[in-house]
Amino acid sequence: MQTNILSLQNILPLTCARIGACCHGNQVLLNPWELVCLAKEKKMTTREFRDLYCEFGGIRLHFNGKAGWGEKQACSQYVENFGCSVHLGRPLACRLYPLGRQIQNNEVNYMFQGDQLPCLEKCPEVINLRQMSVGEYLNGQITDQFELAQDQYLEIMQNIADIAFELLLDTGLAESGDKETLPLWRKMGNEPPEELAERIGQEWIDCLMIPEISDDDPITFTQKHNNLLQLKAQKEFGALQTNQELHEASVLIMGVALHFARGIGADPKSLVEHWIGIAKNHGAQE
Repeated sequence: MQTNILSLQNILPLTCARIGACCHGNQVLLNPWELVCLAKEKKMTTREFRDLYCEFGGIRLHFNGKAGWGEKQACSQYVENFGCSVHLGRPLACRLYPLGRQIQNNEVNYMFQGDQLPCLEKCPEVINLRQMSVGEYLNGQITDQFELAQDQYLEIMQNIADIAFELLLDTGLAESGDKETLPLWRKMGNEPPEELAERIGQEWIDCLMIPEISDDDPITFTQKHNNLLQLKAQKEFGALQTNQELHEASVLIMGVALHFARGIGADPKSLVEHWIGIAKNHGAQE
């Protein structure tokens, strides 16, 4: 599918027709800070929101509402004849739509996929509404803090994976001739999200997705979350001695990184192949 890279100056039909088409049959992935924002709008705890409205431990919103546009099911937060019930706390994916966002070589790119802007297919009437620049649209959607949180969580994902590398490469496990760890990394990268969530276990899922942090600033929130995850890993893995223990720990924490990667929009299959390549270049075997 064609990817159209945009500049902030590009003018597009981005004024919303407000018919709810994008709230049906889509997929909305979540990071932990977005979960907090959604829960606040719903006036409930993050755990309550996660357990009621999310799947796979909190990385994705349920789309199990009443069928509407295109006979597709609505987002769990969509209210018929009203719209989004958590609009002020909506996640980045909703704020950006119909645009996508990616970072390549430390440069942020906005884009859309296909021959034409997705809105033109779902809501062709937008062509008659006011057009605006990409930059103007992003400012109106108030994406800045949500983009900050997303970028911070990309770094945290790598920090988690680094623990798996350390357990494999810096402890003597790889030098022992271990050939079991990398195949399990690959297996997890190809597992469905429900299987990977079950493999990780509820304790790590909760630490990953619903940390007990009360802070409205995305930078402070994510920094505190990173510290919590690092402390938990240190507590659980700091005193390991046998190669079997190190192997199991490396597999577990890599599973955490891959599950989290899916929630922030990365592809676990391609990501794990990249990480396996790095590990092999540093002496790991399979």
